[in-house]
This record gives sequence, C-alpha cells and structure tokens, in this order.
Amino acid sequence: MGCLAALHEGVVLFAGITFAFRGRPLVDQRLLSIPPQDRDLEWIKASLQSAVALEHATLPLYLSAMFSLEVQNYTTYNLIRSVVMEEMVHMAIGCNILAALGEQPDIKKLNPRSPSEGLPGGVEPDLPVVFAQLSKDQLQNFLRLETPVSLLAPQYRDEKYPSIGAFYSKIKTAISANADEINAEAHKVLSAPANTYPNQVGDNIGFTAFSVQDKRTPVQQFLDGIDEIVEQGEGSNAQDLYANNFDGEGSHYARFAEIYYGAQLLVPTPEPKLTPETEAEFFKGHKIPWPNVTNVLAVPLDGYEKLLALDPDGEDVEVNLRKFDDTYTEIMTDLDLMWNGPEEKSWPTFGKAVAAMTDLRVLSCFNIMRSQIPPDLIARLPELYGDEALIMARYTDLSAPVFYGPRFINKNA
Repeated sequence: MGCLAALHEGVVLFAGITFAFRGRPLVDQRLLSIPPQDRDLEWIKASLQSAVALEHATLPLYLSAMFSLEVQNYTTYNLIRSVVMEEMVHMAIGCNILAALGEQPDIKKLNPRSPSEGLPGGVEPDLPVVFAQLSKDQLQNFLRLETPVSLLAPQYRDEKYPSIGAFYSKIKTAISANADEINAEAHKVLSAPANTYPNQVGDNIGFTAFSVQDKRTPVQQFLDGIDEIVEQGEGSNAQDLYANNFDGEGSHYARFAEIYYGAQLLVPTPEPKLTPETEAEFFKGHKIPWPNVTNVLAVPLDGYEKLLALDPDGEDVEVNLRKFDDTYTEIMTDLDLMWNGPEEKSWPTFGKAVAAMTDLRVLSCFNIMRSQIPPDLIARLPELYGDEALIMARYTDLSAPVFYGPRFINKNA
C-alpha cells in the first residue's frame, strides 16, 4: 500500500451544514480499511505520516486562538503557547520515528484547511476544524481534540479513532506485532553514515530522537515516544489529568479546561472519580480571568477572497496576508529540509524556522488583525458565503467590529 497523500475533493457535513472542501488524504481511508492482522511495516509508515499531519493540523488551530489574544503575557496565552510547543515536539517524534525507519517525513506540503471536519488519519471525524479566535465554542473543540477516552461522550465512542490516543494505540499495536522487522530496519538505518537516510533532529532541544546507542531496542524507544505524545495530550491515565512522567505538568486537555472553567486544575479532597459529570470539580483552583480577545472573523474556505475583492482596503490587507502565508510556507519548507536535507545544514535550517515562527506572531497581531472588515461587508456574509456564514457567526461576534485573521495557507500544497 502506498503512502501518497493525494488530496481529493470531498463534501463534509459541518454542524448540519454541507459544503465542498479539499479533503483529507485518500490514504487515510485506505489505512482505516486495513484489518489489524495485515498492518505491516508499510501500514505503520503510512500511519506515522498521518500522525505527523495530525500533529501539524493542531498548530493553525491553536496559533489562531493564541494570536487573537491582545496581550501575550496572560496566563491564557502561556497555557496555549505551552501546548503549541509540545505539539511541535509530538510532530517531531513522528518525524524521527519515520526517519529511523528510512522513510522521509512528508512535511513540505501539509496544508490543513478551514473550515473542515476531522483530523488526518481518520481521527475524530466529528471534530470541527476552524481557524478562529479564542472563544468558549473554540475551546470546546480543543477539549474534544485532546479528550481522553475515559471522558469521551457516548456518541463518539463508535468512531474508528474517537481520540488521538486511540489512533496511536493502534500504531503501537502494529509496531509491537512487527517488532523483529522494525528493530532490524531501524538498526540498519540508525547505524548508517550521515545523509544515507533522513535525519534524526534535535535530541537536546526537547525533541525525542532515536539511537542505536540507547540501551532500549528501537521498538521500545518508539513505543516510549508515542507514550510521551499521548500522556502529554490526555494525561497519565483515566483518573489523572496530569502528565506525571513529564514534570507532573497538566495534560493538554487539562490546560484547555483551565481556560474553559476559568480556574486552575486542583484535585478535590476527597477525590471523586473523574467523569464528565465530576470534571468541573477538578477546576476550582486559582482563578484565571478571561483575556481580551481580538474579534477575528473565522477563516472561510476562500481565505477571505470574496471579502478582499469588495473591501476598499482589500489590496493592502492582501499584502499582509500574503506575507504571513509566505513566511508560513518558508517554515514548512525548512521543517521538511531539517529531516530530508543535508544533515550538516539541519541545525542552521532549524534556527531559520524558529526565527520565522516569531515573525508569524508579528505579522498576525501587528498587521493582519489591525485591519477591520467593513461593517457593510459583514452584513453581506450570508449573501457572499451562504451556509458557511453560519460557521463564521458561531466563532465570531458579528455585532461588534470584526477583523481579518491569519489564513495559514501553505503555498507548497
């Protein structure tokens, strides 16, 4: 089975709204159809490619919310930023496992779209994916994205991969089932001279890299790396919202819940069983005030094209939007080169990408989100965007001044 991430034109049902969109890779559907006993090394590699795409897909979602905060030193800003940093680490773990198996991570053309539904790999197909400002509705999406299976609503449990943890669990099972082949392949790859295979990136900057010098087998290293992803996202176990093996920090789910409930995680005494019904009792610690948020219009599928064509200042706004998209595209190109380019240039390329990540915030907060959309155009959203305007209305306060936001268009795609 191939690992080609061929896109197809699809139709998605979004909160009762049907519209066309450039859909998830066809390979996702093929992966879902393979029975467990047939999940071989090629299936594992293809699934890990989907895992890399999945981790990347979270970044525009979380960054859109983070950039919408008017002051960056709020507790809320730091909570979201900490999740973003770890999602980058999780993406790197997937890339490093692929590289250790001799497979090039496919990064350059990753291009999540807004609005759409579900994550790569067929994970959480019900999840609304919208690049939008921070709001309670958007936080509900973030909580759905990071939900531990133990807190999953019953209507989602019949999905093939109802949570990110469930997806990674299947990959772990397949890795264990093909342990001999994977250990042999990884030992060959990791023992080879530099530039023979894709690079291992960043074992001293927080990324988990893999090595034949490690006392653990490659298979055990890979399983531990996947455990890091799941524990940081969902927590140590069904009764624990902390990632206890990582400085006891709150899971991503817990950090978003702190913002949602407006209070820090504080386990009650006596401690009740953690369930959807008791969850709120775990968030009654120090108060976290709701931050000031820029009222950004949720990004439509056309990247504001219809609005920009009618906006008297549309050309100037488009210049800023393109600068952001160009910078984002350069980051994606550099990330791809970190793993797939010359090993001796990996670190300088990483430094260039990190500097550009800072530029994204400046371009977004200081330029794009300073441009108000004319009120007469906001009034025409139903005319211009049809049912898609209902999505915009859910994630934007259309009764207040409305501003443009970053589109995260990868021009490599």
